[in-house]
Amino acid sequence: MCSIMGYCGSSVTLDKFKKGFERTVSRGPDASRIIDTGKGLLGFHRLSIMGLTPSGMQPFELNGSYAVCNGEIYGFKEEKERLIEKGYSFQSESDCEILLPMFFEYGTEMFGMLDAEFACIIYDGRTGEYVAARDPVGIRPLFYGYDEDGIILFASEAKNLTGMVQNILPFPPGYYYIHGKFVRYCDISKVDTVCRDSLEDVCIHIREKLIKGVEKRLVADAKVGFLLSGGLDSSLVCAIAARKSKTPIKTFAIGMSEDAIDLKYAKQVADYIGSDHTEIFMTPDDVTGSLEEVIHILGTYDITTIRASIGMYHVCRAIHKQTDIRVLLTGEISDELFGYKYTDFAPSPEAFQKESEKRIRELHMYDVLRADRCISVNSLEARVPFGDLDFVKYVLSLNPELKVNRYGKGKYLLRHAFEDGEWLPDEILWREKAAFSDAVGHSMVDYLIEYAQQCYSNEEFGKRCRKYDYAKPFTKESLLYREIFEKYYPGQAEMIAGFWMPNKDWEGCNVNDPSARVLSNYGSSGI
Repeated sequence: MCSIMGYCGSSVTLDKFKKGFERTVSRGPDASRIIDTGKGLLGFHRLSIMGLTPSGMQPFELNGSYAVCNGEIYGFKEEKERLIEKGYSFQSESDCEILLPMFFEYGTEMFGMLDAEFACIIYDGRTGEYVAARDPVGIRPLFYGYDEDGIILFASEAKNLTGMVQNILPFPPGYYYIHGKFVRYCDISKVDTVCRDSLEDVCIHIREKLIKGVEKRLVADAKVGFLLSGGLDSSLVCAIAARKSKTPIKTFAIGMSEDAIDLKYAKQVADYIGSDHTEIFMTPDDVTGSLEEVIHILGTYDITTIRASIGMYHVCRAIHKQTDIRVLLTGEISDELFGYKYTDFAPSPEAFQKESEKRIRELHMYDVLRADRCISVNSLEARVPFGDLDFVKYVLSLNPELKVNRYGKGKYLLRHAFEDGEWLPDEILWREKAAFSDAVGHSMVDYLIEYAQQCYSNEEFGKRCRKYDYAKPFTKESLLYREIFEKYYPGQAEMIAGFWMPNKDWEGCNVNDPSARVLSNYGSSGI
């Protein structure tokens, strides 16, 4: 996954920089390097995925300029050929080596040209200034803050910056930073023209674009695996990959030892697509025993994110310990585009669309954050086909009247897109969605709630909640998570836009628990 960090001034000591940077060495355990640009420091922890030789080590240098990037640039070989024709030479097979030549040729316009999941920091030796940027969805993490001298720092994770800056903030997706200002180069949630394709044409395009999104993410010099929950989204990713791969793909599923909902469905999918499948089990002690570590890894107090991260953390840890896989494809970002259980309650197609746009804008603080941290802390790289820029832009542009659930089945467009061709068993393709944390096993969430109940008396709960003005805890579980968060990230709660919850303004959604289990339409989802 890699980790990057930059101090954009000359007053910090190398020892202080190293101390912050070493907190994310698990993101890039293969090699580490810090260079002095003459006007600051750039650091890189490497996880070798593309261009595995030492020549692919960053920071890259070109005529006194330097770049570090955590990312995957798709179709980079075509751009590399164009740059070679312009007179540039390359020392490695790394996709990220094209960034400095592109910056020299196109300036900040390059960021809108990239088909990539990326976060990067560039030192421009021609001007003595720093430039940073992040992909439009925010799949790759980047944070920033200012030290006591007003110098800006950038880093892959908030934990790199604790103790170095006063306020830590997420670098906004789809922006670049230059001349001391943040400039938006792509608002992926903004729809300029509504697509009026017919339902059948829409489904053809959805299928074609998702297949392309999976195909390009199969390209790696390191070994690739797949998280398979047995739900629609991850099952489609795995089914597409299985057809495009010459050998059986490796899939992994996790669940509680006593009541995992999804393990049986994941096994059914694995058998159907012929994958090499591994099941991993969690115990109650695994759940509560890893809670503090998971919150420290995540850098959040959000209930949904933490619940869903417990299983993901453990399955990724097992993959890291038991295999030589380095890249994992996952099924995130489908819900934000096609709908959750709660968006069945949207009062109008326009309200559905507005909610989808909001979720995409905030995605980097919730589901994408979860996938990145759980995977990267185990020295793996996450790739997210549903986050493909072309796919996201197309689905967001669709007439919202086609996307609302007027079919009696959520995510109808996605299901119908793969109805022909025997991609999945009908039982999986048309299965009701289960909340990820619930699907690992209803008992997992119950253990967490019970554990939190034991931590506070009612009186103590009320007293401790009053300490917080921003994102005030509203259950004992949320208080427990917040207090663990404050232990590692004191005073940094505004990194997150509050709690991920259903839209309480909608009838049927005014609930006090984020789990879809509490909604009246959950029905057979948890079976």
